[in-house]
Amino acid sequence: MEDLPSVYLITDRKAAPRGAFLDTIRAALAGGIRLLQLREKDLAARELLHLAKEVRELASGYGAKLLINDRADIAMLSGADGVHLTSRSYAAWRARALLGPGKLIGASTHSLNEAREAEAGGADFVTFGPVFHTPSKAAYGKPVGTGPLEEATAALSIPVYALGGINKENLREAVGGGARIAVISAIMGSKDAELAARELIEKASPAGRQNKGGL
Repeated sequence: MEDLPSVYLITDRKAAPRGAFLDTIRAALAGGIRLLQLREKDLAARELLHLAKEVRELASGYGAKLLINDRADIAMLSGADGVHLTSRSYAAWRARALLGPGKLIGASTHSLNEAREAEAGGADFVTFGPVFHTPSKAAYGKPVGTGPLEEATAALSIPVYALGGINKENLREAVGGGARIAVISAIMGSKDAELAARELIEKASPAGRQNKGGL
């Protein structure tokens, strides 16, 4: 599997400016996002498929990869690049059996054991968190902090994306141990999604991590 980008965008149309969901995604892509997950869990299958096709078209125009949250069927029908499995979903090898060997499989994890299980099950990468406090991840318990994140990053041979409350102010804490970052509101809720994406990508890049002066 080819190397994955340093920033992973997870969508939330409720966080985007009213009526500007696709425009926000387009701006994020223009800002450099090349991996995104369509995570609109409340939509019925027909609505989700329609939206997935629209986002797929946008992503294709920028050479970006699109994953669908936990719906291998929608990923197949929309022509998406893969699926992102929740911690309560089936193993990655089952998703790959459905989607084929060339598809990208991500998995959500909240502990080192879950991360190891996801890797053993065939995931191409994991998200790990919540690292910092964030309302959208409150159901998963208290923030795990950067210590367990660094432990997971060191233990796994696949990419680990820090998730949960990541923004440009605390980003360097999250990537200090080699993790990449996954964000929702830091881009989806920004008034300038293109600029937000550019800033996060610059800071999360290997060069940006070393440049303490940065943005």
